[in-house]
Amino acid sequence: MTPTSVAVVVPVHDEADLLDRCLVAISAAVAHAHRTHPDVAVVTIIVLDACSDASERIAASHGVGIRRIDARRVGTARRVGVESALAELGDPPARDTWISTTDGDSAVPPTWLSHQLDLAATGAGVVLGTVQPDFADLTSEHAAHWVATHPRGRPAGNVHGANLGMRADVYLAAGGFPELDEHEDVALVRAAVDAGARVVVTDEHEVVTSGRFVGRTPGGYAAFVRQMHDRVRRGVA
Repeated sequence: MTPTSVAVVVPVHDEADLLDRCLVAISAAVAHAHRTHPDVAVVTIIVLDACSDASERIAASHGVGIRRIDARRVGTARRVGVESALAELGDPPARDTWISTTDGDSAVPPTWLSHQLDLAATGAGVVLGTVQPDFADLTSEHAAHWVATHPRGRPAGNVHGANLGMRADVYLAAGGFPELDEHEDVALVRAAVDAGARVVVTDEHEVVTSGRFVGRTPGGYAAFVRQMHDRVRRGVA
């Protein structure tokens, strides 16, 4: 069964430099989903977590839902975002509701939501999408290494909060996003798998995320990019 409601959640901590790109991309994905799934209702919630820059002004200019917290914790931000989005949707039946998350430094493709909905219609309870660092932030050697080690059609199945989808009943059965400083996405998916959810891995709606070396959490995607850069620089395969 194809979900009829979608909650899009984006945690944000001082992402003014990249947030406009993120929200333009989400808007395009929502518009595409409305064309391919005209009966679906979509609510987008931006959770501003201890922001001190222009992130709120940028979010407000896009007409999305805004929640403000001061947790400085990405797990809390995602959890609050999901709760807020489901409430704004009118608390629809969990079985008919899909939750999609990305990050404020990321840009989703136009097919992001529609492809997740198609996979949900085939029985997927969790969709793990791939993430590509923005090659504009990398050296040419680093970008070439990334392409060589990430062959298309063979996604590794890593968990990225920047490209994660989950049916709401699966989310609730897994206990929701834990309020962790990092790796809340990994913990949630692990709990969903333990609860018996069917997981689908895909690189067909890959998300482009910042290739920065210093991220908002110590062990997030930025740490992976930095470590890969160091390996490429040292000539380590």
